[in-house]
Amino acid sequence: MDVITKVNEMQTRVLSIKDRKKSIGFVPTMGALHEGHVSLIRSARKENNKLIVSIYLNPTQFDNEDDFNNYPRQMDKDIEIVERENADLVFAPGTKELYPEGFCTYVTQDKLTDSLCGRLRPGHFNGVTTIVTKLFNIIKPDRAYFGQKDYQQTVVIKRLVADLNMDIDVRVLPIVRDEDGLAISSRNKRLNPEERQNALCIYSSLSKAKSVFASNIKDSKEIIEEMTSIIKKTKNIKIDYVSIVDPNTLENVSSINGKAVATVAVWIGNTRLIDNIILE
Repeated sequence: MDVITKVNEMQTRVLSIKDRKKSIGFVPTMGALHEGHVSLIRSARKENNKLIVSIYLNPTQFDNEDDFNNYPRQMDKDIEIVERENADLVFAPGTKELYPEGFCTYVTQDKLTDSLCGRLRPGHFNGVTTIVTKLFNIIKPDRAYFGQKDYQQTVVIKRLVADLNMDIDVRVLPIVRDEDGLAISSRNKRLNPEERQNALCIYSSLSKAKSVFASNIKDSKEIIEEMTSIIKKTKNIKIDYVSIVDPNTLENVSSINGKAVATVAVWIGNTRLIDNIILE
């Protein structure tokens, strides 16, 4: 397995793969790999001739400098994990390689980035759509793999691909959880034992939403109140949002007809965690 750091070298390797009519599966990551990433990598390995994983901590999608500085980094371990999963190539560029001096072009998106995390993290999704566009242009994957935990991101990227006529199949795979229900996230590494325990209220609130909805209650306000009451019982936690949204437009829904997504974002100490569950 080769680790490539230069854009032109990556493009040359991709061209060689395409010339041999081989399909490319691509898993973009920001490093600090965990079982959620591994599930994406394994699916990509199974469904494609060639597997490329990128490891790049993208500064332009962080709205908080402390969050960027404290984001876990473990490049050597990440490369070991990817190699163990039989990837063909790792793309691990530096920031100057992707954002050279004079860089001034960004990809923006309206509507889908106005709510949820987009409303609370100014500029975040401009960073996401820009780096994903760049990576897609460099790697030219047939299929790209993302996790449902970042639900808004998956909707944004699907729309990006459709609107810009990219011939890429965006695959969204289920959330991977620890045995106690907490969604696996790179940011979990920042939680101390007490915070880790407190974080369980997130999944409890989502499970409550699912059970309330299953009891034939469709009113979003009523479900949100049940969810919020569970979270508020936990100490040292701050709610960013508890919302029930349309799965395609991400707009708040007052009543669930068919399918909706219950979404949560909270701060536990200095760590922001997000999670969601589909109600249908």
